Amino acid sequence: MSVYDLYKQKLVSADEAVKCVKSGDWVEYGFCICGPVDLDHALAKRKDELKDVKIRAGVTAYVPQVMKADPKGETFIWNSVHFSGVDRKISGEGRGWFLPMKYSELPRYVRENNVTNVFMVQVCPMDKHGYFNFSVSISHHYAVVEAIKKFGGKVIVEVNEKLPRVRGGFEECVHISQVDYIVEGSNTHPTQIPSIVATDVDKAVAKLVVEQLRDGDCIQLGIGGMPNAIGSMIAESDLKDLGVHTEMFVDAYVDMYNAGRITGAKKNFDKGRMVYAFAGGTDKTYEFLDENPVAAGAPVDYTNHPAVAEKLDNLVSINNAVEIDLYGQVGAESAGIKQISGTGGQLDFVQAAYASKGGRSFICMSSTFTDKQGNLKSRIIPTLSPGTIVTDPRTATHIVVTEYGMVNLKGKTTWERAEALIGIAHPELRDGLIEDAKKMGIWRR
Repeated sequence: MSVYDLYKQKLVSADEAVKCVKSGDWVEYGFCICGPVDLDHALAKRKDELKDVKIRAGVTAYVPQVMKADPKGETFIWNSVHFSGVDRKISGEGRGWFLPMKYSELPRYVRENNVTNVFMVQVCPMDKHGYFNFSVSISHHYAVVEAIKKFGGKVIVEVNEKLPRVRGGFEECVHISQVDYIVEGSNTHPTQIPSIVATDVDKAVAKLVVEQLRDGDCIQLGIGGMPNAIGSMIAESDLKDLGVHTEMFVDAYVDMYNAGRITGAKKNFDKGRMVYAFAGGTDKTYEFLDENPVAAGAPVDYTNHPAVAEKLDNLVSINNAVEIDLYGQVGAESAGIKQISGTGGQLDFVQAAYASKGGRSFICMSSTFTDKQGNLKSRIIPTLSPGTIVTDPRTATHIVVTEYGMVNLKGKTTWERAEALIGIAHPELRDGLIEDAKKMGIWRR
């Protein structure tokens, strides 16, 4: 049977496809912008027929219809491996939960630990060889396909002609023989995730970091205004032959490439290619990645695993933090018990960059924030706020940057760390931190 005959045989409506979902099932939604649309709407219609349907997703790009249809969370239980603003909102309403993970380990979780009964994902149209491209969300999708048959599950692809078709290293496609149902979707435009506008503080921190970069460095940028500011400054610099090996591909990489800063010529492997696990940006990014051989999408256990990434010379990891304590513990994913984002790949790249020959890891943050009462608060604090999750242990933290300077914590004692971090805190708040450090027995000066 030809792949086109198979296609006709497996082609169904969204309403027909979601009939395979049963009460008690675990349903995996495609990651980020490749979450299902028509299938999501069809599943939402079944709210009164089902109960205890647990949905697993990540970096959710739009409010899912199943959550709109079930405002009390009586049928659909939302679970996310990495919170976006949408995931935070659902969680804040008491209808969603977080799945802690190191992102590099997610494919293994899927294969060994996570039951999945139904997988729903947006894909590109089938090619002549019978393959559906996962578009800009390679991530852990192939691992889900491989694992789902263990549980007698179903793979449903929702074809979207407007998704960019990406080049890859491996596991960027699924063959029609591995698919149970095909739904031709309504071809919604890929969700736009614009860059966060950088503040003056972001730009001040970015300037300090960019001054430390060298020709031939291989760049990993996290998400947020500060990494975006760094990308913009790199584009305007005279740096050359930069490489890319990252978790998330964003608009800033397109700007750096178009400015001639990125060639990948100095990479030890994947030479000349910008490697990433998933992308989220505007049409600038999606149009750039479409059929572009300079970029390679790959599964996250390749892009993020420290054992792989650390083999790249001069790997530079640049990420954000919510707060850091005087011991060097970094909280980058929660404010107290409130989950904001997730560990994602931050710890993976902090470890990999330090292990890389010539590599450096930068944790960037503004020195202060203003609370709801209008009070100036330090992000450098004696100990992490109660309930705050440690994203990077103090033993892993390398270089910390605020608008007041940067410090390298490697090799420093507890009192040296306290002195160094207080030195880059807001000047008006340093005396209070010194008193705290004295009480904690980590102040000598």
